Amino acid sequence: MAVLKELNGKVAVVTGGASGIGRGIAQRLAEAGAKVVVADIEQGRLDETAADLGVAAFRLDIRDVAGYEALRQFAVETFGGVDIVCLNAGIGPMGPIASLTHDDWKWMIDVNLWGTINGIQAFLPMLRDNPDGGYVVATSSMSGLRSSPNLGAYAVTKYGIVALFEALAAELAMENSKVGVSVLCPGPVRSDLGRSSRNRPADLSAGGLKDVTLEEAEHFQGVQIPYVEPEDAGTLVVDAIRTGEFYVLTHPEMMEFVEERHRAITAATQRALSSKA
Repeated sequence: MAVLKELNGKVAVVTGGASGIGRGIAQRLAEAGAKVVVADIEQGRLDETAADLGVAAFRLDIRDVAGYEALRQFAVETFGGVDIVCLNAGIGPMGPIASLTHDDWKWMIDVNLWGTINGIQAFLPMLRDNPDGGYVVATSSMSGLRSSPNLGAYAVTKYGIVALFEALAAELAMENSKVGVSVLCPGPVRSDLGRSSRNRPADLSAGGLKDVTLEEAEHFQGVQIPYVEPEDAGTLVVDAIRTGEFYVLTHPEMMEFVEERHRAITAATQRALSSKA
């Protein structure tokens, strides 16, 4: 796996960089000496974060292919190129599958999955052409490794991000690329993910997706939620860029949740093999 051990002077683009995990990643990259562009849909927060962290800012709706092209051009004109791309922007409202509308699915998939794909298409050619390579990180979720009730739509997109980056990592390795790849699968992080509907497009009708904090979610009732801070997630991302760690986990103690799924798949495989014996 390709790595970037020295981040001083590297140019990094972080989507969803005005708050939450994105801001934490941008802060840690800037502290490591990187020249950072934060991109976000919320202009007010974007301006505030740029001033607080001393980074460049660009307003971006990640559903917009042309917007990504403009972001790439902005980074090149401002800093001369791009070395690191962190595709972090996303939404996280919840709702049972039976209550979801077409507009619900469209919003979730357009932002979380297409937003990531758009970023890959905009920046991967540049990273592959860099003489010194580069690095790309996508933010998935623990829900990209195991789904839960009321998180079906969210999990569809986050599973998709994991699948996309597993394939991308394999393809880059096959060509001995100097571009490294990681996927961040966070558990609970202090952020505004539970207030995603503030940015729901006005042209989409209301549906079954609702803003819910983890404390309010039915499947988390009675569970002590071990939140981490966005800056802690940012530290893990910076470490992964330097070491080439592919799966980046904020909550490894929660992996029993994922391993239960793996055990069910293994048991089903064993039953299928036994039936053929």
